[in-house]
Amino acid sequence: MKVNRVEKHIIYPKNPYYQMLDEYCFKSKNLYNFANYQIRQKFCKEGKYISYNQMDKLLKQEGMDNDYRNMPTAQSAQQTLKLLDKNWKSFFKAIKDWSKNKEKYTGRPKLPKYLPKNGRNVLILTSQDCKLKDNKIIFPKGFNGLTLKTKVDNLQQIRILPRNNHIVIEVVYQIEIPETRKDNGRLISIDIGLDNFATISNNVGVKPIILNGKGLKSINQYYNKKISHYRQIAKRMN
Repeated sequence: MKVNRVEKHIIYPKNPYYQMLDEYCFKSKNLYNFANYQIRQKFCKEGKYISYNQMDKLLKQEGMDNDYRNMPTAQSAQQTLKLLDKNWKSFFKAIKDWSKNKEKYTGRPKLPKYLPKNGRNVLILTSQDCKLKDNKIIFPKGFNGLTLKTKVDNLQQIRILPRNNHIVIEVVYQIEIPETRKDNGRLISIDIGLDNFATISNNVGVKPIILNGKGLKSINQYYNKKISHYRQIAKRMN
């Protein structure tokens, strides 16, 4: 079974690439808000939704493409639109649930909000944007030669997350882990004690096992007495 894991890199303001990354996060916010405006207008006036595919096509048209083309790559622009699409779908799901279970809510779910005018948004790069070579992540041309050392060998995506005083670059990768075995109802119980060091029982008819702990208990008591004896000697010598 394949699961995602994350390798994190912290970029502080003194880093020469910080300003560039911050600017791209700002542009991601601009695209998010511009696309959100189009959807909100359509939804409020006509009760219709602009899907991700429709929005991607719309924002490639002349006169509508400024924020889209300001993004470092087409894939990163699409990832921002997909994030917005996900937020709207969550809104529709919440509205549907609210209509049936109003007691669960303090009020009607609100439309996805605009991000703050001077805020930032996550920037997502795909494995098509970034390449792995010699234990390094090589970013696209628009990133001015940015590379990162990594232990990752199965890159899925890069998430660039703006924070108050730094930027976090999350390298998302996949690893293979064994499948979790299904519960077959066969159970074993282990009870840890002193005189009985361990009592092992089961529900499949196998004879229970008792491990005698008196020998270990005796050894432990012996060494505790020795330690206490030498501590008393140490106190007198000091």
